[in-house]
Amino acid sequence: MEKILSQQSMRLLVVSQYFWPENFRINDLVGELVWRGHQVTVLTGLPNYPDGKVFQEFHDTPARYSNYEGVEIIRVPLAPRGQGGLRLVLNYLTFALSASTIGLWKLRGRQFDAILAYEPSPITVGLPAAVMRAVKQAPLAFWVLDLWPETLQAIGVVRSRALLLAVGKLVTFIYKRCDLILAQSKSFVPQIQKYAGSNSRVVYFPNWAESIFDMQHAVPAAEVSLKPGGFNVMFAGNIGDAQDFPAILAAAESLRSHSHIRWLIVGDGRMARWVADEIRRRHLQDCVHMLGRHPVERMPSFFKHANALLVSLKDEPIFSMTIPGKLQSYLAAGIPVVAMLNGEGAEVVRSSRSGLTCAAGDHVGLAAAVLQLSRMTNEEQDAMGRNGLDASVREFDRDTLIDQLEEWIRTLKVEVLPPSMSQGTP
Repeated sequence: MEKILSQQSMRLLVVSQYFWPENFRINDLVGELVWRGHQVTVLTGLPNYPDGKVFQEFHDTPARYSNYEGVEIIRVPLAPRGQGGLRLVLNYLTFALSASTIGLWKLRGRQFDAILAYEPSPITVGLPAAVMRAVKQAPLAFWVLDLWPETLQAIGVVRSRALLLAVGKLVTFIYKRCDLILAQSKSFVPQIQKYAGSNSRVVYFPNWAESIFDMQHAVPAAEVSLKPGGFNVMFAGNIGDAQDFPAILAAAESLRSHSHIRWLIVGDGRMARWVADEIRRRHLQDCVHMLGRHPVERMPSFFKHANALLVSLKDEPIFSMTIPGKLQSYLAAGIPVVAMLNGEGAEVVRSSRSGLTCAAGDHVGLAAAVLQLSRMTNEEQDAMGRNGLDASVREFDRDTLIDQLEEWIRTLKVEVLPPSMSQGTP
């Protein structure tokens, strides 16, 4: 069905450290905004996530990556992520500095009706966003998908109380310069207000499944070998510390004697090498398979092999407030979910009856949930999948959420800016 374009086109600047050809949901959002008739410019860095090296295809032909579905892309230099904590900090800081200076120069003379900053991590993306807000005199909406400094503490990146306090002050500085803060879960809202102030405008704005999740027409990925009578548990996404792979591998190890159960890992990340080494050390090669990173457009073809989709986060208070971004994609796939989570993410699965849950970090509970699901009838598994689809439409519908975002941004343009600026006067 043809979609009606917005009543009035907006000139939008999106500030994001990550962007296509890196796989993040911001790609889907800006493509949709262009399709709705808006002029979108993205200020971003050089693609290097998650490998830590600038993508070779970008290095060879950078001009091919200057436009994405009608979105103009302005790129600034940064230090690639590389390996190790120091390189990661350098990556964060160089983008913030480069986008605030070189980015500002590349965007000189350009006017925007609103700015949207995308923050899956790090919070430092808010610094160039705040600079752009001040210089361009345009309201700033800030989409928070990761809470700082709590996440830094939870995964052990920062242990110094003084440094965590300094990061908290940085968070306050950035939040107080936002005209609208979008929180990816309801639990995030009061946590954000602790730093932004009770008078700040903070609203719930969750993730959605990318528009490519059309399972009906997906063709099974050739990279996955067929195993008649097998039960495939698939993890898709970032292989990092927060996802608690020690617990996942412990569950796989305890189920090794159940030869029909396979664990398929699609993705990459900072812990991928450790996971591969542990699979060999624990002699799990027959039941745990790493399939590498693939474009998000191919995920439905991999999901075609899955009997259950696995989502997990470590047992930390901050992660109990999080709805993992992959959960919305899992629900939209119509496949039962196995969730090793606490808090809001687990409640989504339980309340929708779309799968089985166990406590974060509970590898025994995870193994029991997988075994229980593998013994269910096809009818019972299909019912869980349908429940997930229903929850996806009811709570995380892409068009409904982007409609709401569009209206919020349009209201910001009217409420925050003086009349002359809201009409686009330089």
